[in-house]
Amino acid sequence: MNQLLYIVLGIVAGIFGGMFGLGGGLIIIPALVYLFGFTQLQAQGTNLVIMLPPIGLLAALHYYYSGNVKLNIALFVCLGFLFGGFIGAHLIQGLPQPIVKRAFGVIMLIVSVRMILAK
Repeated sequence: MNQLLYIVLGIVAGIFGGMFGLGGGLIIIPALVYLFGFTQLQAQGTNLVIMLPPIGLLAALHYYYSGNVKLNIALFVCLGFLFGGFIGAHLIQGLPQPIVKRAFGVIMLIVSVRMILAK
């Protein structure tokens, strides 16, 4: 039964990913923590594994063919993300779960308030 729920989670995250460019951080991680009982680090690690294959390939191609991808910039960000992700994953492993969960929530809150109040 959980496999079906995981597929539904993937579909919901995929829809939001295709529509708004989000999914992992805003949909998958909180769902894995609050609906499936993962620890914050398990949810974050699982989300990173989910993103390894070309999950967003079809959505990205649609954006690309519509002229809404700056490929040259994406390649540089991808390169930075490769090394930054490695460093971040190393740094967070020793932190207590409550601190990781709160930090994640604060980051999402700051970003959401900033986007809501932006002109």
